[in-house]
Amino acid sequence: MVKHSFIDQYSDRDSFIHKLDPRTKFVTTLLFILVVVLTPPNQWPAFALYLIIIAILILLSTVPIRYILKRSLVIMPFVVMIAIFIPFFKEGEVAGSYNIWLWQVSVTYSGLQVLINIVIKAWLSILSLIMLTSTTKLPHLLNGLEQLRMPRVMAMILSFMYRYLFVLVDEVMRMKQARDSRNFGGKRLWQIRTIGNMIGTLFIRSYERGERVYAAMVARGFDGQSRTLDRLNFRPADAYFGVGLSLILILVSVASLLY
Repeated sequence: MVKHSFIDQYSDRDSFIHKLDPRTKFVTTLLFILVVVLTPPNQWPAFALYLIIIAILILLSTVPIRYILKRSLVIMPFVVMIAIFIPFFKEGEVAGSYNIWLWQVSVTYSGLQVLINIVIKAWLSILSLIMLTSTTKLPHLLNGLEQLRMPRVMAMILSFMYRYLFVLVDEVMRMKQARDSRNFGGKRLWQIRTIGNMIGTLFIRSYERGERVYAAMVARGFDGQSRTLDRLNFRPADAYFGVGLSLILILVSVASLLY
């Protein structure tokens, strides 16, 4: 069974955040990420305020906190994997030295500070993006991005990716079930060869499905422009929310830069 409620699972709830225009949420999310990134590393009170702001928005959205934290922790290991080597290569006062086989590596305090700073900024940014996708239906979000002058081709690609990603996942699960039913085993080389054949088969099936879908769309009058029944409506509440949150973020950012 194909599940279509993965990315925007809680987007149908009736909260103040859900009712905001997708363009308002996207612009404020972008501004939040920008001020978080520009905040100096040693301004811990500013990061605490950013966390309080995002926590208040999560409570207003009625999206389960456990769900947001769980999704953020899925992404954070990739950030840590990229930044984990910074303390070993950043110059500065040595915090510790370790012998690893034939190499002696040193960890610096400045490198640790950079690592912690990257992790905190990445986590706050990820929380804001999860809030955006969890409270906004993806078709509405793509429609808002297109009205914000996002290239139509990119919006169309993201729309098809979201629509058929679950179909491809279901296809992979059927191929895996067929493989396991044939007593998948043998030597390591045989297993790698089987997985490679599955990847090649999946690519061919995806290509053929894309051709069939495009031919069906052209036969039904597709002209390269997506159309939706729901129209976006920018209300006074969007203006109040956007201006208020933007002023708070700018004040916190300016205060962190000056003091």
